[in-house]
Amino acid sequence: MAPTLLLIVLPLLAAAPGADEARPDFTGTWERADAEPELPSVASAGDATFRSGSVGSGWGSPITIRQDAGTLVVEYVHFSAYDLQPPVRLTFALDGSESANAVMIGHTASAQRSRAAWRDRTLVITTELAGPEPGRRVQVRQALTLQSADALQLETTREGWGGAPPSVTRTTYAKRQKPAAGR
Repeated sequence: MAPTLLLIVLPLLAAAPGADEARPDFTGTWERADAEPELPSVASAGDATFRSGSVGSGWGSPITIRQDAGTLVVEYVHFSAYDLQPPVRLTFALDGSESANAVMIGHTASAQRSRAAWRDRTLVITTELAGPEPGRRVQVRQALTLQSADALQLETTREGWGGAPPSVTRTTYAKRQKPAAGR
């Protein structure tokens, strides 16, 4: 009788909600929620002056995220349509294994190695990339947390170099709502 009971109970335990179901799904198109609008690139605006300030999340706005059980893909436009460049596309394995991305901004590709790890309901992506000094690699850590179904917070920590302390920026993104059908 006991083996029969195990045959009934084990499949039920296997189907019980686990930690994976508690993990948020970041899928969607997200726009920066701050009041300051994005400025066009200098290339499309002629001789517009450069702005200084925070580098923010390191990703653009809007960003499009696709997520499945094993992968998170982030895409954003870095260049204007005038530049004829494809969107930046970053792919991260969600199983903790190393993900390699090459970002082409300028005349050569920048190799990036990342690992994604879950910390409760926050996804932390740690990326190693070329630093400001030849041969030096630096780390950037991005922590994605859903504050609500329509609000994504991206906390970016950049390793300090040259004696500077690490910098931390927090960028809030709002989920872009799909337009109503027929519009």
